[in-house]
Formats: sequence, C-alpha cells, structure tokens
Amino acid sequence: QVQLVESGGGLVQAGGSLSLSCAASGRTLSNYDVGWFRQAPGKEREFVAFISWSGGTMYFADSVKGRFTISRDNAKTRAYLQMNSLKPEDTAVYYCAGRPARLLYYYDARQYDYWGQGTQVTVSS
Repeated sequence: QVQLVESGGGLVQAGGSLSLSCAASGRTLSNYDVGWFRQAPGKEREFVAFISWSGGTMYFADSVKGRFTISRDNAKTRAYLQMNSLKPEDTAVYYCAGRPARLLYYYDARQYDYWGQGTQVTVSS
C-alpha cells in the first residue's frame, strides 16, 4: 500500500509559478509510475503530466506542454510538478497518482492505483 500526499498548492497571479510535491509513504515510490491529474469545478478529472518509474519517460497534456515540468527523486520518495506561466484556466485541484510501472495508458486515471487527497491551485487573472 502506498500513501500519497500532495503539497505546494495555493493562490498565484497569472504568469506566476507554483511547485507541487507528492510525497509517498508506506512503500518506496521508486518502482511506480507517477501521474499528475487535475479537476476543475464541474469538469472531469484530466491528465496533466506523467513520469515513468525510472524518470526516463515523461508526457504532458498539450495544454501544459512547455509550461510545466515533472521530476522525481526516488531516494526521497517524492515527485514534483513545476508549474510556470500559470493561467486562470489552470485553476483546479491537483492530484498525484501512482501505479506499478507499465507506461501504457499513462493518461487514463483509471490505470492508477493510488491517489493523494489533492491540493488546490488557484490562478487569478
């Protein structure tokens, strides 16, 4: 069993930056892929970014490509989402999710076994 806890959300003006952290406990994160998802009010949860267990493969949603980066530190059992040039449409609750390494369907929330409680990101215009 892996427990995930996100942190780092908050309120920021458009154009600003935030760094989200996903901490794992209960089991090392080193053998797990990590995905970041977000859910805005009245909308479905959507894929944001993915990093493979090794850190060698990363994918991003088109809406955040070039603005967001994803990284991980397996020694510290953490994953990170650096968000730059934030826009009001980035406002959402952000979730990190983990699953045993498999690469396929990285964008599908149903493929992830473990979820954090979410952290709110609000971008003001």
